[in-house]
Amino acid sequence: MLNNRNSQSVLRNGGAVLVWIVVVTLLLSGCGAPTPKVYRVGILSGVDAFASMADGFKAKMTELGYVEGKNVVYDVQKTNVDSVAEQRILQKFVADKVDLIFVFPTEPAVAAKTATQGTSIPVVFASANLEGVDLVKSVREPGGNISGVRYPGPDLAVKRFEFLLEFAPQVKRLWITFDANYPATKSALEVLRPVVLSKGVTLVEVPVTSVADIQADLQARAKSGDIGMDAILIMPELLSQSPDGWAVISKFAAEHKVPIAGSAGFEADQGALFSYIPDNVETGKLAAPLADKILKGTQVGTIPVVTPESRLRINYKVAQALGLTVPEGLLRQASEVIR
Repeated sequence: MLNNRNSQSVLRNGGAVLVWIVVVTLLLSGCGAPTPKVYRVGILSGVDAFASMADGFKAKMTELGYVEGKNVVYDVQKTNVDSVAEQRILQKFVADKVDLIFVFPTEPAVAAKTATQGTSIPVVFASANLEGVDLVKSVREPGGNISGVRYPGPDLAVKRFEFLLEFAPQVKRLWITFDANYPATKSALEVLRPVVLSKGVTLVEVPVTSVADIQADLQARAKSGDIGMDAILIMPELLSQSPDGWAVISKFAAEHKVPIAGSAGFEADQGALFSYIPDNVETGKLAAPLADKILKGTQVGTIPVVTPESRLRINYKVAQALGLTVPEGLLRQASEVIR
């Protein structure tokens, strides 16, 4: 009888010990499980015209497995050609020790590279000119803490001019305005000038430092007997593409029936004869795989810079209003024809 009681006691104690071992094991396994990493990504959109790049970036990041609010948190900040605000935002990203900064276009990208010097924060840029700025060492090996998706500014300026002559071969005076202090201006001009000259076209250059300067030049031309231009080419810089700058230029062009070779996509929707530029959303999507590689441990400076494809958008209604015939070849090349 005594042996039975001892056996039952041992079984009870053994069962209790077994239960305790299971409980402790579960607790320890739960405590030891790694907490999923939540990445913090600072996004700086420096120009309203390019803001949708952030949408493309986030959409592609979702496809790559980054779920907002679960394993990634975005701090999206927007400015519009405001260098002071850009500096303040970048300083906040650095102070917050974000895991990555996604920034566009050129000027904020350059500012981001400077702001992150001496930190381990990687920078992925989009729609940034490489020519004339100290952004990367080379396309194949950008170096440092930066890589991204470039904006082929000089090439696009020349291509837009060539498209313009297909639309309007009678053009002899081409008006351009630009911020002389903008990083990409010099390289674009160096490439554009000889091409324009070779076609027998005079380049009417108007360097400015503000939208007010653009307005003053166009007002003076409007008051003269000869406006001194046959067409307008929008350069790869920010003043002419800011909301106020574009409003001044497009209003003048409409009043004087001057065709505009546009840069940003919105310009074809708002009075330009055409635009030729990489798509904003697609550009943002191209940047996401670079960010993915970086967050998974690849050294950012070893990731080659990506060059996006550009899209031709033709405003057929504007062509008709200007009395221009749209060549069939251009219609076939266009990704979109606005009718």
